[in-house]
Amino acid sequence: MSDELPTATRVSDPGIRALYKLENRWQAWLDVEVALAQAQAALGIIPEQAAVAIAKCADISLMDRARIDEGFARTGHTLVPLVWELGQLVGEPHGGWVHWGATTQNITQTGDLLVLRQAHQIFVQLLEELLDAMADLAEKSADMPIAARTHGQHAVPATFGLKVATWIDEILRHLERLEQAAPRIFVAMLGGAAGTYASLGEQGPAVQKGMGERLGMTSMRVPSRSISDHFTENVCVLAMLAATCGKIGREIYELMKTEFAEVEEPVPPGTVGSSTMPQKRNPKLCQDIIAAAADIRAQVPLALEAMQTEHEADRTTSLMIDTAESRACIATGDMLVRLVQVIRGLKLDPQRMRKNLDLSGGLIMAEAVMLTLGATLGRQHAHDVVYDAAQAAFVENKAFGALLSADPRVTERLDSGAIAKLMDPTEYCGLSATLAREAVQRVRERHSTR
Repeated sequence: MSDELPTATRVSDPGIRALYKLENRWQAWLDVEVALAQAQAALGIIPEQAAVAIAKCADISLMDRARIDEGFARTGHTLVPLVWELGQLVGEPHGGWVHWGATTQNITQTGDLLVLRQAHQIFVQLLEELLDAMADLAEKSADMPIAARTHGQHAVPATFGLKVATWIDEILRHLERLEQAAPRIFVAMLGGAAGTYASLGEQGPAVQKGMGERLGMTSMRVPSRSISDHFTENVCVLAMLAATCGKIGREIYELMKTEFAEVEEPVPPGTVGSSTMPQKRNPKLCQDIIAAAADIRAQVPLALEAMQTEHEADRTTSLMIDTAESRACIATGDMLVRLVQVIRGLKLDPQRMRKNLDLSGGLIMAEAVMLTLGATLGRQHAHDVVYDAAQAAFVENKAFGALLSADPRVTERLDSGAIAKLMDPTEYCGLSATLAREAVQRVRERHSTR
């Protein structure tokens, strides 16, 4: 299955695919072998000179790729040919200390977490860039009136800045989740064949701790090969992030529709929307975001299944989580780099937003009228009065304000000037602008303390 996002949009790869290339994974595994040797040497398990020699040779660029490939083809084993090659490079008398007391999954799982940590660093950087762009957008549109929509219908007036503030609020929490999950996700494992430390004895926990420290990781309390909830947690966190990003992509996609035309994603000169319809300015970036977000969320069931490892180890579930992690991470990179581009270059049309606010002929102000009337008439009576006028306006295609002005139950309490003011949607945006600016401030404060 291809890991390429099916798209023709001109967006650069943020670097996640390179992380999941086999050579980078191999190098991560070799880095774990080095940390293992250094931890063992510090405890006197292997000679110090052996650890030095192993560290000097554990570079994939020094190795014979043809020989490694032949070894993999012959053995069908995930790691052994790489260990052989490292041992051969180290040579006598120290080559025999390579991979001492470890089992394959100890190395590959810990190494794959090094790769995942590299991916996380890219995600965090992209999310910081996204928040910067969102803060600029929220600041720009804090006072820009727009129709708030609930259940697909006009509800009350708001501002576009409030919409962006809700995005910022969720993205900030996703960043917190990534940061809070890191100590649980990035853990070194060195329990041996069945997680018993039998091959390293009483020094096993100390070796694992030392290896982890050299890799910038904590240690698994129980180094069982059947434990993978930390990998699954990562996929679930990325899926939650994808749900938010997909929602944002879908919102912009909707608002780009001809019938709305309130925003437009960046459309560089020369972009072709259709081979037959020259007028098309399609939301390609948003479509990519929505598709990638769906791909990420689709990995959650597989990641959960991968936790169902039987007994002390099972390669089946390792293959499952490898697939879920790589697909989720690659798609997350694709999604985020595109969303940053969309938010940075999003074109707003405040005139169209204002025009759309007036589509209902003032019906969007029904709540404001009801509450104003309710102060003297009582809420339920006011609701009934406004309901009658609103339904008549909709069904009979009459002006809402004119119907209110013709109703003595209204005019006894509100003069024509008051009714006219209540028909102005820009006067009923609540705290939209304040909430938008508060969200901007949270982003600015976060970045000033980093």
